[in-house]
Amino acid sequence: MKRLAAVVALLGLATATACSSTTGNDSAAGGGSGGGGLYTTIDGNKPGLDVNGPINPWNPKGNAFWGYNAMRIAWAKNHLTDPNQFYPGIAESWEIAPDNSSITLHLHPDNKWSDGTPVTAEDVKFSIALAYTQGSTAFAIDPGAAGAASEVEVVDDKTVKITQDMKNPSVTFMRGVMDSFILPKHVWNSVLPDDFWDKLKVARGEGADAEKAREEITALSEKVLAFGPPKDVSAGPFVLERMNPGEALLVKNKNFYNAANVGPDQVKMLNYTGNEQIWNYLIAGKLDSAPFTAVPADVMKRITGTPGNAVIKGFSPVSLGMAFNQSKKPYDNVHVRRGLAYLINREEITTIASPEGGTPAVTTTGIHQKPAAEWLGAELDALEPYKLDAAKAEEEFKEAGLKKEGGKWTLPDGKPWKFTINVPTPFSDWVSGAKAITSQLTAAGIDAEVVTVADYPLYLKEIAEGKYDVGFWLIALGPAPYNIYQRLYGASNGWANLGGKVEHSAPGKNGNWMGGPETIEVDGAKVNPGELTAKLNSASPDEQKAIIGQLAKAANQDLPVVQLWDYVNTQFVNTNRFTGFPENDSDLLRQPSGVWVQLGMVKKK
Repeated sequence: MKRLAAVVALLGLATATACSSTTGNDSAAGGGSGGGGLYTTIDGNKPGLDVNGPINPWNPKGNAFWGYNAMRIAWAKNHLTDPNQFYPGIAESWEIAPDNSSITLHLHPDNKWSDGTPVTAEDVKFSIALAYTQGSTAFAIDPGAAGAASEVEVVDDKTVKITQDMKNPSVTFMRGVMDSFILPKHVWNSVLPDDFWDKLKVARGEGADAEKAREEITALSEKVLAFGPPKDVSAGPFVLERMNPGEALLVKNKNFYNAANVGPDQVKMLNYTGNEQIWNYLIAGKLDSAPFTAVPADVMKRITGTPGNAVIKGFSPVSLGMAFNQSKKPYDNVHVRRGLAYLINREEITTIASPEGGTPAVTTTGIHQKPAAEWLGAELDALEPYKLDAAKAEEEFKEAGLKKEGGKWTLPDGKPWKFTINVPTPFSDWVSGAKAITSQLTAAGIDAEVVTVADYPLYLKEIAEGKYDVGFWLIALGPAPYNIYQRLYGASNGWANLGGKVEHSAPGKNGNWMGGPETIEVDGAKVNPGELTAKLNSASPDEQKAIIGQLAKAANQDLPVVQLWDYVNTQFVNTNRFTGFPENDSDLLRQPSGVWVQLGMVKKK
């Protein structure tokens, strides 16, 4: 997979056309002379540049590049266990109330938009209004939504206070606030009605008027997504100057608060639609940096053999699991799932599919092994490792009533068992991993096949519709434990947290495609993993640790997924033209390279 994409499709292959290294205007610092050099990279969130896309960070095809010309309030560090650590973005500093009830943001005092207009608290408040139309996590309009803001107060021109609705608080509220994109009110003002905040106040209530107000705000979503200003007005270190199908060119924003320490004068974003294109760019030494890309061992040798190329590695808060649709037989039987786990050689699969970007999962906990060690301690070693063991697999299959005839496993009624795993074609590591699994299972007497799906959006749509028996599913999305276990015991498995009340839908209803049971047995007692997960949203750190211990055991025993590999954040840099890149294990590796640049790290060599 090209990038750790919990939320984005990662494709890649196109040819970039040549572009002059000078801009022809004085937007860049130093009068556009290019004295800071041209920095060339790709956007891991945006495969396939679209010249017709709006300059809009909300739009999936928008030409807003995170950290370059698209700015968040702050940039998350993705600490192993603490979701509330950030690097400055639009905000220079902040104070979080001890009980997480509010956050007060202090903007950089001298920051301006690229057109010279000051960045103000009103821009932040207006951008939060835009976030409400998109249903952003901290800015949900549903009454009682977990972790939603109750008030946005402009304290002064450079200070904003955002208060959490403490009727249903969330430990991820601050992360939801900080992840907000900030846009210039004077450019976007026409997108929202003048009475937006009055409508929002009504929408937070109950009754027909409230429902109508919520519908009106939601209806604004498409208008916000479609809006495109005639030119880029950026509060980031760069401004989009021009683009063609092969590349986008950005020039330095001389009004950026840290412009004096921004190394490059220009940035070129190259187009790609598949891994092979990124490999070719790297082998040719064209990229100054590139985010995580699935790379086979032979290609890695060619990449690292290019003068100046180097690999940086660090923690990545995500893992890959093979998920089961338990509404489909025989995957409703836990012994079948356990038997499959015993037949999968995770070390071999990782070596084949993601030799540079993954490490074999030590077991299934639902958590990446690094934070798992922090959260679980010695309890991690006590969990069933599911090491390759054909004898144990056979015991589990027989316990499930499966039969082996002529060296082939059949269903309890004697009908053939066809194991089918679905994966999206563009994710080369997923395809290789799935083929390795089916090869191992075939050798064990299971008729197994891989079915590929044209693209990732279609894959997500069809898996949510319950069309697959088995598919790959990203899990362990840290650092917040609530977010981690939502991947196993959230909406995809039937649980919804509505106004602090947890409700469970039957398999096939309301997006429940995993179809797991509502309660399972852990340490001899029945537990509801969806309710435990919901408690993580407001629990103290000590309470979270106890709950995570239960949920890790639940995932280990019940196996809604088999955890295959834990991702390693493997990124590429070239030091021929620039220096100052993050070092191994730096938490900055979990942010786009634009954040490295805007913080003043990257310098011309």
